[in-house]
Amino acid sequence: MEFEITDKIPSKDKNSILNGLVEYNSSKLSNLEPVELGVYYKVDGKVKAGLIGNTHGNWLQINILWVSDELRGYGVGSKLLAAAEQEALNRNCKYSILYTSEFQAPGFYVKYGYQEAFVLNNFPLTGQRYYY
Repeated sequence: MEFEITDKIPSKDKNSILNGLVEYNSSKLSNLEPVELGVYYKVDGKVKAGLIGNTHGNWLQINILWVSDELRGYGVGSKLLAAAEQEALNRNCKYSILYTSEFQAPGFYVKYGYQEAFVLNNFPLTGQRYYY
């Protein structure tokens, strides 16, 4: 048996591992395919804010929510979140999951009813990552 350790992961190796995991998971799960979800705020065709995530079974997963500096404080993030949540309801989701770092927006999500599930301390070295 031979192990290789690297800090440069070739695409073919990453794909082999991902495909193996997907194949295994597909034999165990009833709802395999996440459906992408994107909500964007554009000005003159340029994205100024957006939310990227997916829905998967009963779950909305929020991966990224970003608002450009010039739009922060005008409710754009709230509207992005509300639009994503509404679309998740339209897709029959019941739950939502996301994480954010201490310097990002934990208070924002709490304001909208998200409950802290746990905190990962010392991430990546001294910070905190909040899971809701």
